[in-house]
Amino acid sequence: MRRILTFTGKIRNPKTILAFSCLFAGFFTFPAVAIERVKTENPVYEYKLDNGLKILVKQDKRAPIAVMQLWYKVGSSYEQNGLTGVSHVLEHMMFKGTQKHPDGEFNRIIKENGAQDNAFTSRDFTAYYQVIAADRLQVAMELEADRMRNLLLPPAEFKKEIEVVKEERRWRTDDKPTSLTYEQFNAMAFMNSPYRNPVIGWMADLNAMQVEDLRAWYERWYAPNNATLVVVGDVDPQKVRDLAQQYYGAIKPTEVIPPPKPQQEVAQTGVRHIKVKAPAELPYLMMGYKAPGLLGAKEAWEPYALDVLASILDGGNSSRFAKDLVRGKAIASEASAWYSNDGRLPDLFVLSGMPTKGEKLETVKTALLEQVTKLQQQPVSAEELERVKAQVIAGEIYQRDSQRHQATLLGSYESVGLGYAVADAYVDNILAITPEQVQAVAKKYLVEDGLTIAELDPQPIDPNKPKIAPNFVR
Repeated sequence: MRRILTFTGKIRNPKTILAFSCLFAGFFTFPAVAIERVKTENPVYEYKLDNGLKILVKQDKRAPIAVMQLWYKVGSSYEQNGLTGVSHVLEHMMFKGTQKHPDGEFNRIIKENGAQDNAFTSRDFTAYYQVIAADRLQVAMELEADRMRNLLLPPAEFKKEIEVVKEERRWRTDDKPTSLTYEQFNAMAFMNSPYRNPVIGWMADLNAMQVEDLRAWYERWYAPNNATLVVVGDVDPQKVRDLAQQYYGAIKPTEVIPPPKPQQEVAQTGVRHIKVKAPAELPYLMMGYKAPGLLGAKEAWEPYALDVLASILDGGNSSRFAKDLVRGKAIASEASAWYSNDGRLPDLFVLSGMPTKGEKLETVKTALLEQVTKLQQQPVSAEELERVKAQVIAGEIYQRDSQRHQATLLGSYESVGLGYAVADAYVDNILAITPEQVQAVAKKYLVEDGLTIAELDPQPIDPNKPKIAPNFVR
């Protein structure tokens, strides 16, 4: 559950830390060695320019490359009603050129230097990244700095790109029954929190969007004092700082960046239920419980206990869902649990399931609720808890082999207000969780008064519907 990036138009299963646990079975026998490896990491160097730009640098000399990411503290949770999707549309338009580098030049220069680049929008941030040879880092630095304040936003390009985004929404959400269910589920679960809106935006808002909306959004949020520059790779931290000063130092900050209005979620007082009708082969179920995140949790250990709880239910082939519902009773073709504790606002602890052919959705729902009750009534065994902890350590080591993942952890934690140091404390906090704490959060948060249920009711599928994805990728 380590890190969720809610990218536009997609449901991301956050249990990436578990996928490779089978490769690290030895950690059950020698956990101390694994823990030591996680803790013996290179330090993070932190700098700040006079204009407010924060710089985080981490050395990783295993390959002669560098990952550079520029994070802006703005995403869909900053958007007001009627303007949903503007952060993501602006992300698309960031590739449409400046006076110095016209449309197409950014990508051409990046490719000529053998680099990769892309961007992503989330609820809480928007980020742009390049993976480039370490000795050519200044190329990416110059390009990214240029478009921080010099974007042209030509109206003709906007008219074309907004249609691309609409088609992206149709393909990834409107025509995907599980994604459509997820979108409706969030809109029902949250009444006041901006997490109720999709990152890609509602279609009505995309239809009404104007290039002036993007220009105002860009001028308000895209500034050095609202950004974090992260570089991980075979680099010298002081030289990175000097490059940042060279290319970003002269950019003027925005004098006032007002924080987003607080939107505290309205207290839920009973089960909410929604049925979504869409063309599909099988029914689908989502059940979400209101849960705290690391920011604002009354008890600091609770988000970590919820993280462990999700892994117990759905942490690989040895998890309870896999053993009991998928393989054991064979009533579910899939059953999942996920939870995000690292957002700017409180989120949901989510269970989902799809019945096998011939089984009813109600059977799967009953089985999921029985698993919750079991966790509430009886502490998990020490052996089961140790398995989950070993998986966490294994996942940490595997993911830290990726320079991009290291950069993403630093940038995302910093952007939501947690601070990048939270990343280093993650393993210790997970290892400290007890069976009694897992049971306590199950009792406290997985309760009916905070539950929202969404059911997909399959409708006939149009056999003439195209199945090839449109070309909306940049």
